[in-house]
Amino acid sequence: MLFNSINYFIFLTIFFLIYWLLLNKKIKSQNLFIVISSYIFYSFWNWKFLSIIIFSTLIDYTSGLLIYREKRKLNKQLLLGLSILVNIGILVTFKYYNFFIDNFILISSFFGLKTNLKSLEIILPVGISFYTFQTLSYSVDIYKNKLVPTKDLIAFSAFVSFFQQLVAGPIERATNFLTQFYRKRDFNYLQVVDGLRQILWGLFKKIVIADNCSLFVDLIFNNSAQYSGSTLLLGSLFFSFQIYCDFSGYSDIAIGTSRILGFNMQQNFNYPYFSKNILEFWNRWHISLTSWFRDYIYIPLGGNKSGLLIKIRNILYVFILSGLWHGANWTFVFWGFLNSFYYVLYLFLISKLKVTFNKIQNNFLLKVKEALSISFTFTIISFTWIFFRSDSLTHAIQFISGILSFSLFTVPVFDGFNKSLLILLFIIIFTIIEWNGKKYKYAIEKTGEKWPRLFRWSFYSMLIYIIGMFTPSNELPFIYFQF
Repeated sequence: MLFNSINYFIFLTIFFLIYWLLLNKKIKSQNLFIVISSYIFYSFWNWKFLSIIIFSTLIDYTSGLLIYREKRKLNKQLLLGLSILVNIGILVTFKYYNFFIDNFILISSFFGLKTNLKSLEIILPVGISFYTFQTLSYSVDIYKNKLVPTKDLIAFSAFVSFFQQLVAGPIERATNFLTQFYRKRDFNYLQVVDGLRQILWGLFKKIVIADNCSLFVDLIFNNSAQYSGSTLLLGSLFFSFQIYCDFSGYSDIAIGTSRILGFNMQQNFNYPYFSKNILEFWNRWHISLTSWFRDYIYIPLGGNKSGLLIKIRNILYVFILSGLWHGANWTFVFWGFLNSFYYVLYLFLISKLKVTFNKIQNNFLLKVKEALSISFTFTIISFTWIFFRSDSLTHAIQFISGILSFSLFTVPVFDGFNKSLLILLFIIIFTIIEWNGKKYKYAIEKTGEKWPRLFRWSFYSMLIYIIGMFTPSNELPFIYFQF
């Protein structure tokens, strides 16, 4: 069931009415209703994979209690290790088994060795990377004495399976989100309005920008050898906005939905394309995953405290693992490596120039510097997205080679070019709205706040109308569902 579908709208409406009208002020009943509804929601993809969610929930619920009760450090470590082994084992089996086997077979054949190993026909459970990391952080936080485990299995199950963020995040921490399932939740009209407004903005991002960009992205990337450098460049630009609006749009819908139900999720995107450097970008992009890798991988490895070479190694590990988290393909691994290269380069070379740039006092020059910094950061990030979107490293290299050819200076030509100009116009308008609203949690949070009611509702009606007009004939899944 997709957030951008009629089925989801019906599902959410029924859920909302039962949740607030019949179960209001009954926390345990609301939590149980969340669990049942979340399982129904997930079953629309494949009900068989519910067993994995339930199994993961029971493993970490039990391990959390055992870790907390155990006094001896060695036993605590063994219990935590068991939890990690089970969760990562499930993730590796479903997501990476074929990747490792195929590469092992390839290496073996290169050295003339024969192997009887074969890849398997495995379907990747939707959302497995998200809820696995969410439950893992629960066990680790208990081990580190940052959290007292819950004895309420229903509340914990609701925390793991909460349908708003079950399949694509944000990856919530128990220290922030689980505790909200213990508290009484009262209907708040202003909070509901705010949540609906964020849902509306998320739908605009997903349907009007991301889904329409995807039509041209798929056409250009799938037939890249046929197109000029200018067309390929335009295709990479469209993908940059597709992936941002698709994933941040999902996050807006998930966070907005949680708001109308009385919950507060963390912000997952903080206008990353307005970042002035690569460090800032990774503090603004997919914040829940970036902070997860920082807290559970980077810092335990030594973080910034173990010398220059160790710091570089840790950065490389984090980005390579981030690439693998996104998918079992060398394109994702190289995407992670390229980002780590940018990160280290900025950290140890380019950042040294800040002393010179900081001497600039002229307001005009400061604005020029900001514009150039944002443009440069967006450009290098868009370059990495080519590897993210390509089918293989060879495909990515051919795509980039095509951009760098003399045909870059020609007029783009492809089917639907005229419609693409309209989408470009929407991207420009969207960017202006995001820039004006970048101080807020989402771009239209305060838009029209002081307008007359007629103007404010006209603005919302216009967004709904545009969404309806530009909805593709087929409902397109969110990109991050495959991760």
